[in-house]
Amino acid sequence: MSKNTNTKENGFEKHIVDYLVNSNNYVERANSNYNNINCIDEDLLFQFLEKTQAKALDKLKRYHKDLYKQKIVKRLNDQIRQKGVIEVLRKGIVDGFTDTKLRLFYDKPVSVYNQKANDLYQANIFSVIRQVYYSTKNKNSLDVVSFINGLPIISFELKNELTNQNVKHAIKQYKTDRNPNEELFRLGRMVVNFAVDTEEVWMCTELKADKSYFLPFNKGNKNGAGNEPNGGIKTDYLWKEILTKDSLTNILQNYAKLITEDKEYRDAKGKKKVKKTKKLIFPRFHQLNAVSQLLADAQEKGAGQKYLIQHSAGSGKSNSISWLAHQLVGLHDKSGSKTIFDTVIVITDRRVLDKQIRENIKQYQQVKGVVQAITDGSKQLKTALEEGKKIIITTIQKFPHIVEDIGDLPSNNFGIIIDEAHSSLSGQMARKLNETLAKVSDEEQLQSDLENYDDTEDDEVTGEDFIRAMVKARKLLPNASYFAFTATPKNKTLELFGEPFEQDGKTKYKAFHLYSMKQAIEEGFIKDVLLNYTTYQSFYALLKKIEDDPEYDKKKAQKKLKAYVEGHNHAVKKKSILMIDHFMDNVVRKKKIGGKAKAMMITSSRAKAVQYKQAFDAYLKSINSPYKAVVGFSGEINGETESSLNGFPSGNIPEEFEKDEYKFLLVANKFQTGFDQPLLHTMYVDKKLGGVNAVQTLSRLNRSHPLKQDTFVLDFANSSEDIEKAFKPYFENTILGEGTDPNKLFDLKDALDNYEVYSREQVEEFSNKILANVPVDQLHDILDQSSAIFREELEQQQQADFRAKVKTYVRLYIFLSQIVDFENAYLERLYIFLNHLQSKLGTDTEPDFSQGVLDNIDMDSYRLQLEATTNIAMEQGEDLQPIPTEMRGGTSDPEIDQLSNIIQTFNARYGTEFEDADKVRQMAESIVNGVAKNEDMLNSIQHSDEQNARITSDKIAQDELLKHVTTNFDFYKVINDNPEAKEEFNSMVFDMVKELMRKSI
Repeated sequence: MSKNTNTKENGFEKHIVDYLVNSNNYVERANSNYNNINCIDEDLLFQFLEKTQAKALDKLKRYHKDLYKQKIVKRLNDQIRQKGVIEVLRKGIVDGFTDTKLRLFYDKPVSVYNQKANDLYQANIFSVIRQVYYSTKNKNSLDVVSFINGLPIISFELKNELTNQNVKHAIKQYKTDRNPNEELFRLGRMVVNFAVDTEEVWMCTELKADKSYFLPFNKGNKNGAGNEPNGGIKTDYLWKEILTKDSLTNILQNYAKLITEDKEYRDAKGKKKVKKTKKLIFPRFHQLNAVSQLLADAQEKGAGQKYLIQHSAGSGKSNSISWLAHQLVGLHDKSGSKTIFDTVIVITDRRVLDKQIRENIKQYQQVKGVVQAITDGSKQLKTALEEGKKIIITTIQKFPHIVEDIGDLPSNNFGIIIDEAHSSLSGQMARKLNETLAKVSDEEQLQSDLENYDDTEDDEVTGEDFIRAMVKARKLLPNASYFAFTATPKNKTLELFGEPFEQDGKTKYKAFHLYSMKQAIEEGFIKDVLLNYTTYQSFYALLKKIEDDPEYDKKKAQKKLKAYVEGHNHAVKKKSILMIDHFMDNVVRKKKIGGKAKAMMITSSRAKAVQYKQAFDAYLKSINSPYKAVVGFSGEINGETESSLNGFPSGNIPEEFEKDEYKFLLVANKFQTGFDQPLLHTMYVDKKLGGVNAVQTLSRLNRSHPLKQDTFVLDFANSSEDIEKAFKPYFENTILGEGTDPNKLFDLKDALDNYEVYSREQVEEFSNKILANVPVDQLHDILDQSSAIFREELEQQQQADFRAKVKTYVRLYIFLSQIVDFENAYLERLYIFLNHLQSKLGTDTEPDFSQGVLDNIDMDSYRLQLEATTNIAMEQGEDLQPIPTEMRGGTSDPEIDQLSNIIQTFNARYGTEFEDADKVRQMAESIVNGVAKNEDMLNSIQHSDEQNARITSDKIAQDELLKHVTTNFDFYKVINDNPEAKEEFNSMVFDMVKELMRKSI
């Protein structure tokens, strides 16, 4: 009788190991061969050394006698602790007593004809051990560990979803059961730790208990997270593609690296300090995939090609560029007889050479002197090119010289890597580009844009346009290949650098490699800035809907509503007050990002930026705020510069803005691209945006931070349709629709309560424990009780409905809470409870996430937010004075038919349908009477001409109308949104006021 298929975890383990042995030529070793004191499979190490370096080993035997193995192992371990296993594998070790070098690994040779080098490479022993008992203190074991020449390289924790466990359980196991102080888990001892199930792969290069940071190592599914179905196990690419001898060798040779970074921090006195930190880098799947595909294509086709790499923010672009640059330099043709590129040039989009990309590329050089940064000028660049420097890093300003110089060196081949070129051009670059465009027949529109170009105003001609035009003017040089990296390519850039394909009878263009914004968001590398995007119309329509709802703070709603109305004439002062009040109420007081959140305000011009800076400063001072605003713009406007307004040099803006006292960054066509500040949470937009510019601007908010739960955008100038259209080519999720009904939150709450999966007492207890800062494991029991009811008592269809409603409640609450001040703090408690519970509910295809769900959550952020919300709900401000309704004597009532005529006229001309005509009539009556009895109006009628009297009437009518904003907002909005309606209304009021005054004389 045949055995049944083993669906348990050890069956999955055996399946992987069998493949490594049978298909990848690994050697399976018994776990007894592993020495957990020295962290080595010692027998295999010496088997490799005897086979490849017998003479060196004999020399060591003669000197160290019977202790030669101990001496080698000790020296090896000392070097691994000091340099890390990657460096030891690459460069070997030297015995100081005998000056004898031992190689621990042989690289794959470039040439297939070098037989000796190929034989040595084949002598490397790749092995695997199951159930590795790594500790000397207990019997804990790792599911699988892979080795090279006896040295442990990768550990694996495996979970099989058929046993109701998944990759999250594997991650939890690494965090809770794998002591980072064990020798095997010290930084650099191994290369990477993989958590694997049949759906996903996650990786971590440094175990730090609950602070271990796991990254996805997945291929992606329909431009999103996860892995696509492949007819087998979705994660089999790990052992079929990544763990082959050639692939793993390539990663060790060219990608993985233990680097040292300068980490900036501020001491207790606020002074900036720098400390050195070590970090082990292992490529994410898309990085490895992109660079490998680019190298393969370049090897196949040689120089003279062009590639577009569309990688979203959060893709790790600097590392991808660094890996590509170093490997292009060493890239040989298929025979291995000659290199394809003599020099690789990296062009960065910074007016000052980008320190990050320069240092990043230097980190990965394995031979000193390979990388040269051009900082002095075009002469230094030309010299570097002529001398054949391998990697040259320069700025976009040097690009015209690069194009000319490489054209003068036809016998040399060049790889040109272009980092994102989105910054606006300088005037000098624009003039150079205009000269160049005469040679490019299909760039008339760009040339037109440049005719009156002013780099200090809001022109959207960028470095990307510059490079494209320069390339096209000089034609594609046969001795240069272009590798253009961008997250948001313009259409013409896509046409020039992209790959053509046919669709619906038309030629279209696509990127050579794509890592989408959608995948970056779903994998958690950036935030979705569209989730909480709202236009100002929706913002205040929402406030209007909730002003009479007892569940909301009516006083604050009315205050905000009035601020909106007063700011509707686009007065800078009024909108500044509105924005600051919103930020203080909804961001600062709610302790977003642990109380460190900042805002960016997008202005329409330099002049507006100066006005906003002055208005922000004045209002912040008037409310005794400890916070300040920084302004960013180019050049000088009305005698003011960035430096004069900010009180420090322009170059210090990014550094100064990091300080806690600076909460607002007000910009005019500056810092809207390439500015990475993870503390940016809120954006206020008072400028028309479109296309790539809209995506790049709003994306300033998308950088992740451990305490960053959400973002918020309030847009005064664009429609949601415009923004959705701009994002659509780069992003596949939908925007939160306009016209959100706040009552839906309460409907969802009631519907969820009715399922009786949880009780109010449980919600209160859960949130109280968060407030009390209890250990995470004490939170599981409450959630487990609810998830058990969910699984055991709800039918499948009910589970799906409950799950969907939980998700909607969480998302809707995040959005509404940034606009509305809730009277009911329970809504916040329920949000926090449900946001954690939903992770335990699984999905239709994942029945149980009941373990390890809270391990990746920073409870401090929830506790701070809950404390702030609870405190806000308890605060009581002064009541607003009621709108005056009594008539002040001396005038007679306006004629009813004239007032009715107002309503009829507005309905007919402006498509309004006022539900309560009497209410509108009474409001109009009140306004007319208010104007008529105003002393200024009376004086104007008696002592001025009709033109001046009309001006006075219009001003007073506007003031009277404001008194009715909370009682008849719809009517007010029609008048203020439509200049014709406003003129007609003011004219009618003036006519009736004159008639009333005539009758009263």
